[in-house]
Amino acid sequence: PPTVPPPPGPPARGSLSLHRAYLRSPLGLLRLGQLALGAAFWVTVAAHKYEGAAHFALFAAVLIWLLTLALFGLSLLGRWELVPWLGSRWLLTNLVHDLALGVGLYAAATGIMGHKAKQRSFCNLPGYSQHCLYSAYVSASICGGITACLYLFSGLYCLLRRCQDQRDII
Repeated sequence: PPTVPPPPGPPARGSLSLHRAYLRSPLGLLRLGQLALGAAFWVTVAAHKYEGAAHFALFAAVLIWLLTLALFGLSLLGRWELVPWLGSRWLLTNLVHDLALGVGLYAAATGIMGHKAKQRSFCNLPGYSQHCLYSAYVSASICGGITACLYLFSGLYCLLRRCQDQRDII
């Protein structure tokens, strides 16, 4: 019996390749720093015993880190047009992500970890024999503060491009 050919598949898209211009752009480099320091922040918090408001700080850091990873991946592959509604407004999407979410949540997380470090400052004394979380909280707050500054810089970069009537991220 004659065989029926299979139905045609979806149209083939271009092969995946790295958008090297993005990787060398200021926004690409800032994203790499945000991912590295953001991971250092949440790994430092998650690796130690935490309680209370540190749960929010960890949640905020991981949420922003995952969103940044998605933005970075889509931008690096040049596939932001695949994101419904946001893809056509990619520069604005990056701007809102950086200034509202990145700076806002990392500033809050940094404040929380700084406050927790201040509460634990008594155990930083020589001869204190109990397990002390002071250095972990200080390390996390320093990483969080630098990461918030990186988000501020990338947000200002996107804002500058937006004010110059540019529509692309590089």
